[in-house]
Order: sequence, then structure tokens, then C-alpha cells
Amino acid sequence: MFDAGEMLEEIRRWVEIETPTRAPAAVGHLMEVVESEFRALGARTRRIPGRDGHADHLEVAAPWGGDEPGILVLSHLDTVHPLGTLEGRLPFRIEGDRAFGPGIYDMKGGAYLGFAAFRALVLHERRTPLPLRWIFTGDEEVGSPTSRDLVREAGRRAKYVLVTEPARDGGKCVTARKGVARFVMRLHGRPAHSGARHWEGRSAIRELAHQILALEAFTDYARGITVNVGMVSGGTAVNVVPEHAEALIDLRVPRIVDAERLVPRFLERAPNDPDVTITVEGGLDRPPYEKTAATAALFAHARELAREIGFDLEDTATGGGSDGNFLADRLPVLDGLGVDGDGAHTMEEHLLISSLVPRATLLLRLFETLR
Repeated sequence: MFDAGEMLEEIRRWVEIETPTRAPAAVGHLMEVVESEFRALGARTRRIPGRDGHADHLEVAAPWGGDEPGILVLSHLDTVHPLGTLEGRLPFRIEGDRAFGPGIYDMKGGAYLGFAAFRALVLHERRTPLPLRWIFTGDEEVGSPTSRDLVREAGRRAKYVLVTEPARDGGKCVTARKGVARFVMRLHGRPAHSGARHWEGRSAIRELAHQILALEAFTDYARGITVNVGMVSGGTAVNVVPEHAEALIDLRVPRIVDAERLVPRFLERAPNDPDVTITVEGGLDRPPYEKTAATAALFAHARELAREIGFDLEDTATGGGSDGNFLADRLPVLDGLGVDGDGAHTMEEHLLISSLVPRATLLLRLFETLR
């Protein structure tokens, strides 16, 4: 059904179309390629025009099946790597079992596996018990701001959700992800000359330092909660008490109850210095993806299929979010079904060539056996 060498050459074609999220025309180019390859196999497609500086998205449906709830496959084609990475620090290359390239692991390899499984069905004149549908998004790497509603709407016609994000920790699929909340904190104090009138100033940066320590104290590794103040800015000159400061904050929580408890505490900050004002914007960006009984049952089914194929499949939880987070509260979601490898978002990003055939076969068997 599958040939690893042929698959790798086709993945290479997708990888060599660089698709950083902030370059919508480049992402759109790959969307056109993927759409044409599906259409050549008889699939129905619909492009959703991009907006707000982001690329188009693509809906695909197998030529069989009606409107009943079916299998929804979620993939994204954007990457974090800027244009020029392919000709610079991360050219496509093969070293033993590893194939390197920007986005090859996260997640063009996995996105391709979903296509390859569909093509195998078409070429061997097979049909699936449930309708097959795909969503390919172009803004996942920046939080899916223009595609999340599309994903949620597609979930209304889904019975199962399969996400082709890369495998973790040696081939494990993902059955739980942390929720992600993002905040922008802005502080306004009172400027003053740092030498002549220092006592008249109210430092926004000093207040921000207090807030950073208080917020990062919510980190609780035992409960899987982390807070990261990732970017800060403020002040106008070294000899001026800073009037303004700003911080970008990332909160990760494994359970919705954690989000319900903590998000208000981020939004409602009281200053230590009453002469400094604080405003906070933001909230829960991706809800937690918790391992429900339905997701556990879906994983158990996939694990049995993997045994039949000839490999052991384990599951894990991870701190990063995916588009699966948007649907995991109401549907069984199995994530991390893409290629095995490592180095996502780095100059060592690679897939394992040996994972291509078994992972594609697993997707194919899931398509054929889910009812």
C-alpha cells in the first residue's frame, strides 16, 4: 500500500514550498498544491479566503459519504520557519533514517500522511464506513486566530477527530494537551527625572517586576500549571523614571477547572503601588484537551490496530496546544498521529523515514474501521 521512498519524495515537495505563517501567499501556494492533489482523486474541496494577514484555509471531503457525522482530520500547513530557512540553516537532507527540513516534522509529514491514506483508498477502490473530511489551516502556529471557528464548525459534523500533529517521545500519540491562555499586561506610572526629581516618579517597570514575581508564583509543576512572562518592554530613557511598561504572558493549564480558577486572577491585578494603574487583556486561547473516556476508547482502538500492523503504540500528554483542543471537550480526539521524529521549531527538525509506512497504515486502518 505504501512505499517509504516515494512518500519521502512527495513530502519533500511539500517541504520545499516554505510556508511561514506570516507569509500568507507562500502558505497559499502549498494550499493550492494540496487542493489540486485531492481534487485529482475526486475529492470535493472548498477554499476559505484568508483574512487579517493570514492565509487561506482548505476544506476537503472524500467523494463518498453523505452529511452524517464522520471522521474529521485536522492538519496545518503553516510553519514557524521564516522564508530562506531551506536555503540557509535547514536544507532538506537525509542522514540515515532521518530526513531534515523546515516543517517536515511539525507538521507537513503528518499532513501528507492523511493525504497518502486517502489516496490509497481511492487507488484500491475502497470506501470507508464513515464520511471522511479534512481541514487544512494556515495559522495554527500563531494560535489559529482565523481558523478556530472553522474547526469548531467542522466538529459539528464529526464523530471522531484525528489530528496529524507529530508523534511524541519515540512514536507516542497524544491524548491530552494543556490549555493555553495569553495575556497582555500594560502598566502606567508617573515619569520623573531620575536624578533631580526621582521621588516624584512612579515606576511602571518596578511595578511590573512585582507583578512578574507574583504571576510566575502560580507555576505548579506537580499540577502541570506553568506561567511564563515571555516578553517585557518599557521606559523611554535610562535617566527617566519609566511611565509605561508592558508584558506578554503565557499560562498553561491541564484542566478546565484550573483555567476557571486562574484566568480571573490574571485579568484582575491589583497594583502594589496605588499610583500605578494596571490593565490586562486576554484570556483562554485554547481550552484544555483532557483525556475523556471517549478519547481513551479511541486510543485503545488505535493501539489494537497498531499491534496488527506490527508496532506498539503508547499515548502521552503534552504541554503544547493544537487545533484538537477546540473539540476535545465534546468529541473523541486522537492527536499526534503524524510522523515520528524530533526537533520541532528548531534547525534540527527531522522525521524518521522508518515511521512513514507504519504511521500511514495506522491512519488508513483508522479510516477503514471507525464506525
